Amino acid sequence: MTFKGKKIFLVLTIVVPFLIYCVVYYTPMLRNAKFRSNEFVSLQFKWGVGKDLQNTYDSSTGNYQYVNDRDSLIKTNVKLRHNDIIYLHNKANELGLWNFPDVIANGGEDLKSDKVLRYEMQFNYKRKSKKVIYMTDYSDMPKLRDVAGQMQKLITQSINDAEERYGK
Repeated sequence: MTFKGKKIFLVLTIVVPFLIYCVVYYTPMLRNAKFRSNEFVSLQFKWGVGKDLQNTYDSSTGNYQYVNDRDSLIKTNVKLRHNDIIYLHNKANELGLWNFPDVIANGGEDLKSDKVLRYEMQFNYKRKSKKVIYMTDYSDMPKLRDVAGQMQKLITQSINDAEERYGK
């Protein structure tokens, strides 16, 4: 067998079956992904302490209300751009938000506590939604706390950037 024949044999017996395997194995996974960016509907974000969370944002309507430094309730309309939504979806995917537990809080903790800051992040898609409640005093798994805190900061920053764009 010549050298060229050996190369062709190697490609046909190893590389081609591997490529076929990859296509057959990964195509259904990508097609049936739980949360896809093209199915994104809206993002709802709430934060505060106690039962009623006064600070809220809803990306579908753009309604944004928050309590400022002077304890005044500010209501405004802020729309996130499509790029912002895709960025947040990709970051949530990268950070593994879909694998987070629904509640990130210390065991036996009151979720409606007046002493602990609580964040509620909800990503709504056509077929599913993912809601995560994150209590800032969570201490069981530091890595999970850090990743949830990072996601909260990304959402807050995106909303604040959009508000600055619309405010000017």
